[in-house]
Amino acid sequence: MQITKRNIELKVNDSLMRVYVASPKPPSIYPGILFYSDIYQLGGAMIRLANYLAGYGYVVAAPEIFHRLEPIGLVIEPDDLGRMRGNDDARRTAIADYDADCRAVIDFLKADSSVAPSQIGTLGFCIGGHLAFRAAFQSEIRASVCCYPTGIPSGKLGQGIADTIHRVSEVNGEMLIVLGTLDPHVPENDRQILIKALENANVTYKVVLYEAEHTFMRDDGYRYDSAATTSAWSEIVTFFAGIFADNS
Repeated sequence: MQITKRNIELKVNDSLMRVYVASPKPPSIYPGILFYSDIYQLGGAMIRLANYLAGYGYVVAAPEIFHRLEPIGLVIEPDDLGRMRGNDDARRTAIADYDADCRAVIDFLKADSSVAPSQIGTLGFCIGGHLAFRAAFQSEIRASVCCYPTGIPSGKLGQGIADTIHRVSEVNGEMLIVLGTLDPHVPENDRQILIKALENANVTYKVVLYEAEHTFMRDDGYRYDSAATTSAWSEIVTFFAGIFADNS
């Protein structure tokens, strides 16, 4: 379906956070998705991913994850300097601030007239995959998709050590984890730690593996894999549709 696009602003602890919102054009009530970018924020590749999902009937809200450190609308270039900048922004952001941003976007989605407040999910990539995993600790999140999430076993996310791996039992909904077997940032050992934690916590989850590298769904990079991306989107769309099918 066709979509509409807009930018809204949310205040979180005195910082203005821009949120890009892509919504289905036909007037109706839809599930809402908290969408997390990678460390490069909301450049073309991430916006295309958000728009793609919105076209399947979701109100997708994507915050700028480094709004406390970067100017509004700043896109970090996905090159060597950009990687250093994005990683430094991540390191300098308090984990509690990430969590506060999560709460703010969920509250926005619940209050939006086109969103079913009982149908909230999340989707994220790379650091955003980790943030989507943490978002699953919120009671409203019924479905979480984490694409090649980094730093969950090690606690690498922001300032200090994130306690994500120790809080898996707080996950309320179902989870889909998309991984590349050639991804050095989420190696086999980390994948097994994550899977074991989900099993021990009795979380309903599914892991899909592709012979692909890190950020393989980012269409402007040399690691982009169109076949793996198409398959991953099929899994994601089916996952969300199955959970939100009851319209309640």
